[in-house]
Amino acid sequence: MNLPRQEEYLGENELLSYSVSLVTQGQHRFYTLTMPSDVLAHTCFVSTRQEDPILGFQRTLDEKRAQQIADYIDQGLGTIPTSIVLSAQEAANLEYNSNKKTIQFKAAKRAFLIIDGQHRVFGFSKASTKLRVPVVIYNNLTKRDESRLFIDINTKQRPVSPELLLDIKKLAEYESNAERLLGEVFDHFLVDPTSPLYGLLSPTDKTKGKITRVTFNISLRALLDTFGNSSSEEIFAALSPYVRAFREGCERVNASNAIVNATVFRAMMLLFLEVGQKVKDRFGRYTTDNFTNVLTPCFQRTRTNELIKPPRSYKDLYDKLNNSLKQTYTLY
Repeated sequence: MNLPRQEEYLGENELLSYSVSLVTQGQHRFYTLTMPSDVLAHTCFVSTRQEDPILGFQRTLDEKRAQQIADYIDQGLGTIPTSIVLSAQEAANLEYNSNKKTIQFKAAKRAFLIIDGQHRVFGFSKASTKLRVPVVIYNNLTKRDESRLFIDINTKQRPVSPELLLDIKKLAEYESNAERLLGEVFDHFLVDPTSPLYGLLSPTDKTKGKITRVTFNISLRALLDTFGNSSSEEIFAALSPYVRAFREGCERVNASNAIVNATVFRAMMLLFLEVGQKVKDRFGRYTTDNFTNVLTPCFQRTRTNELIKPPRSYKDLYDKLNNSLKQTYTLY
């Protein structure tokens, strides 16, 4: 039978044919190819327990995430080169032609069970733009094989850390203005030998005893409005003596390593809003000595254990530290 060369879905009674490469890995063989996104949208489903593939998508998947993928495709922002992993079902009636290096299958609604790539396929179904998509198709898998393959894909692939993604956003020119500014401030604290956080920051991954870029950005984001249009150098100049004074305060109460705790670090940065205002009102200059002067009652009234083993909520610790700043007023 001569099959039509089709670039779009024409109906579930149609037979489709695509050139493939046959790959053998371990005990399994699979086919690699590219397929039109609308064919994927019409022939794939998420769960064998769902009778309608579209309803199945809606009940099982995150529609907001799928819409983001659809928008990304329609806006022409880039590519999605990662393969969709499928398991051919009986409805596909998939056949391999070893001479022509092609597969043919029936374009039925439940032709392929999605093993990996559910949100991408759902996003394709919501997008107006059609594109060719890399696909891997397994055939003749049992339900146990499908389950094990799903587990292997979702447990043995290590995702990229949020810290690394933030670190390389600058190279990709994907940074927002806020991310760019926070990144520059982080880099000042990271590389300046005079920085009170020198040697205590980890830009690309989670490291015990160090503050990650993610924690740093979250902590400083609350201060951006306060700094207004200040440059990263000006922000570093204001925060550096404050962080040094706070770190020295921790050392005085035998909580030297407390500052690298994410809860303590976030509480400390939020506390800058109060401490910085007091320093400005009393002294007019941001120096380590002036910050120490304002922070002294805070450390006098805070137990060591509250910094070494802080509460889970950074806001609870912030409230405790902020209350400790308040000194009893005396006339003489």
